[in-house]
Amino acid sequence: MLKIYLIIIASLLTPYSANAALDPEMIVVCYPGGSVNVKDANGAMSSMLRVVERVGQWQENSFNSLFTNKSDECRKQLAEKNPKFAITSLGLYLELRTQHNLVPVVQPKIKGSASERYRVMVQKDKYKSLDELKGKTLGGTVLEEPTFIGKIVFAGKYDIASFFDLKTSTQAIRALRSLDKGELDAVILNEQQFSGLASLHLDTPLETIFTSDEIPLMGVVANTAITTAEERARFGKALEGMCTDSEGKKLCELFGVESFVPVDAKVFEPMVKLWAEGK
Repeated sequence: MLKIYLIIIASLLTPYSANAALDPEMIVVCYPGGSVNVKDANGAMSSMLRVVERVGQWQENSFNSLFTNKSDECRKQLAEKNPKFAITSLGLYLELRTQHNLVPVVQPKIKGSASERYRVMVQKDKYKSLDELKGKTLGGTVLEEPTFIGKIVFAGKYDIASFFDLKTSTQAIRALRSLDKGELDAVILNEQQFSGLASLHLDTPLETIFTSDEIPLMGVVANTAITTAEERARFGKALEGMCTDSEGKKLCELFGVESFVPVDAKVFEPMVKLWAEGK
């Protein structure tokens, strides 16, 4: 959750306008899956927005935000609010990029990388490959976006809705404890969840039977139809300085984000291709 909050900060910067304080720019923030409490998330974002405004030298209360952890709600809010900037998952970006003219602006860099891998965990020595999980139960918070998992994580090799018996969870730790007890056959984890696995005290040893290719971390996206190149450039520049600011640096360190880096659009091209061709 901590990492989520700082990534959220990166979605909350828009150019200042004269009436911004009276009519703050609404930013839609989408984090599908997981157990992030919407009220708590919005409260944390409100506090962080004040830091962002100071770092970016915008008027206080220039920005407002709307957070959701539901994919359908994100689609609805993006359509209704038509925000200039947003934070979405990679799956939602790939799905909605044409409809909302979205382009990536910046990415978070975590532990030296702007990408991550997904892993499927099973009880040690129980299964040897994904093929052996046909018809078996697969749990995890990331299953809130099954199309993304099928097309991108599994590179279109499995129609996961028919191949697995999907058991979406709101907490990774709950899914892992169910796996430990044998109530699930497998659990799929993102990089952050996998990194925390060592801190759990499980009775049954687990092992990885699948590791995805590197997948770029999704950060901030902009609607090119209602933002200018100058706005997007200013936006990105402000974020690049976020983690070197005295207060911003503390937040970055607390939330595990090293920096925000400009997006190389080429890193998303393989993802766009997989999305178009995948099952």
